[in-house]
Amino acid sequence: MPQTRLFFQAHGPQATQAFQHLERALEEDGVPISMWEVDEDADLHEVSVYVLDGDTQPLRERMETLLGDLPFPVEIGEEEVPDIDWVTHSLEGLHAVRAGGFFIHGSHDSDKVKPGDLAIQIDAGLAFGTGHHGTTSGCLEMISRVLKSERPRNALDLGTGSAVLAIAIAKLRRIPVLATDIDPIAVRVARENVAINEVSAWVETATAPGFHNPIFRHRRPFGLIVANILARPLMKLAPDMARHLKPGGSIILSGILDKQRDQVVAAYAGQGFRHITTLHREGWVTIHMKR
Repeated sequence: MPQTRLFFQAHGPQATQAFQHLERALEEDGVPISMWEVDEDADLHEVSVYVLDGDTQPLRERMETLLGDLPFPVEIGEEEVPDIDWVTHSLEGLHAVRAGGFFIHGSHDSDKVKPGDLAIQIDAGLAFGTGHHGTTSGCLEMISRVLKSERPRNALDLGTGSAVLAIAIAKLRRIPVLATDIDPIAVRVARENVAINEVSAWVETATAPGFHNPIFRHRRPFGLIVANILARPLMKLAPDMARHLKPGGSIILSGILDKQRDQVVAAYAGQGFRHITTLHREGWVTIHMKR
């Protein structure tokens, strides 16, 4: 049976406030709810609530009541979600890729791994990072370059998603890697991928927004920090990055559009970082800086 989603759009803090309000109210009912950014420049987000039984009216009325408590108006839309096995559907067009000396493949392409490959198995699923996007491939290439000349004793993958970058670091250098994400579902997926790729002895996963978790106090300073997020949050995180990076350490930043590069570099230069190099991939950039 096709699902139906009820959705609305709002800007930045308002979307977050509405999402958190609905999440708390609907938590016990087990109603799926998500939020994603539809326009970074406009800071516009979309919040979706999914109806599984086909009858949307009771939930719509409840949402209208809950959202009516907020100090801003929202307009709820409704659309049918096709009943598709999205993982299988995604895998049909998802081919193995090589990036930075790594061979990223799904379970359906395991037979293509060659002797000597630094192979990482990542299936399309609920977390970002399969190696196909320009930001991920750029990070993998930059990780390979940096770790050829540097020997960090530990690393952090901030906003880990599928954990592909944390896994790459662990496979290449066998050093402790902390992989964190704000989304607990992504962390669960990351932990599964870490186990599948047999690097659980090196990679630890944790749910944490930014640097707000006691685990950072115990694991810092990091010799390498990789963060494939978005330009705006990366700029806000610059002071925390400086506090958590070992002197002489490297940061690799991505999730940044070409036009946003100079702003990001300036934000980190203000914290004592110096630019080393920038990779360009499909309209996105990956930046290597040191402090």
